[in-house]
Amino acid sequence: MSEAVARTASYALGTTVPRPYGETVEAVRAALGEQGFGVLTEIDIAATLKAKLDVDVPAQVILGACRPPLAHAALQAEPSIGLLLPCNVVVRALDDDTTVVEAVDPQTMVAMTHNDDLQGVADDATTRLRAALAALTA
Repeated sequence: MSEAVARTASYALGTTVPRPYGETVEAVRAALGEQGFGVLTEIDIAATLKAKLDVDVPAQVILGACRPPLAHAALQAEPSIGLLLPCNVVVRALDDDTTVVEAVDPQTMVAMTHNDDLQGVADDATTRLRAALAALTA
């Protein structure tokens, strides 16, 4: 495991990027695209919490990333896996010039379902997400 792409929690892959938040969000979108992922959903956490609770939190967005061939293969192996899709990628500002990017580790699909038929899908998704994260600091 490279230093640039580290396991940040037992269920996450992540990296810290020496770039402002807005630039990093765009770079994440591009890096995911290079790995065959599209962004299906986007949740602006800071805006939502401000609107609903009138609280201020650092800029943060959840991008729901999907690579259709992987999603299809996962659904074939485990019909209820849709509960764990798409792959969530969080982009979070630490300060004006530093941003954290974290993705759910696809290996959690196998661990949570105990379905070994998902291992190939999880391995492929993990490789692609690691490459996307590594590209952010290359």
